[in-house]
Amino acid sequence: MTICVFIQIRCKPGTTYKVAEDIALREIHSELYSTSGEYDLLMKLYIPSGEDVGKFINEHLLTIPDIERSVTTMTFKAF
Repeated sequence: MTICVFIQIRCKPGTTYKVAEDIALREIHSELYSTSGEYDLLMKLYIPSGEDVGKFINEHLLTIPDIERSVTTMTFKAF
């Protein structure tokens, strides 16, 4: 079973398309969107079962240059 998380990503000014391209090349996302507002990108990601969520994000996403900040929203099966 995988864990679904949503990650909002703020990029350094002028780097959003480059960050999005780097994410796409890593093939770790399920969905990736450009957004308006405080954050530049919204990513849906499935973390493999048994993986530590924070460590997975740090190792697979936050090593991308020009990411300034991220917010991760965990999801839980409600029904």
